[in-house]
Amino acid sequence: MIRAVLFDRDGTLIADGTGSLKLMPGAIAAISRLRERGIRVAVVTNQPRAGNDLHARRGMQALHQRIESRVGALDGWFVCTHAPHDACACRKPQPGLIIEAARALGVAPSECAVIGDIGSDVEAALRAGARPVLVPTPVTRAEEVAAAPIVCENLLQAVDRVLEHAAA
Repeated sequence: MIRAVLFDRDGTLIADGTGSLKLMPGAIAAISRLRERGIRVAVVTNQPRAGNDLHARRGMQALHQRIESRVGALDGWFVCTHAPHDACACRKPQPGLIIEAARALGVAPSECAVIGDIGSDVEAALRAGARPVLVPTPVTRAEEVAAAPIVCENLLQAVDRVLEHAAA
């Protein structure tokens, strides 16, 4: 049973994280479909620039508020601010953010679907015991697509696929 969907931010929910807010096609409708079914919705994202830079952290928080102004309030934002060389447990592809999000949302990781655009999103989901769904973009490598257990063309298709398994 899927009780929560965790979206990656950059390349999945929004086109990029450069400060301009361009939602990915279908983002509002996808989140609405999940809410209509009572499924919790949150974001899990690596944002190393926000780690030691107060200005970057404030910019990230402002961007998250702008996203919510467009899609509605989300059930949580789970952010790893570590750099790749920090070897933390929360930076995707490690499972820490997904485990933390599941705990905060009151669900088991196995009751979460993780929708992302690159292999580290899929790998983190698998390591946490969640259901990964890959929505490829131009930055997604062919081997990441080939390795993903579920691949969808867009966010709406990904959410529909998750909803097929929501009650299972």
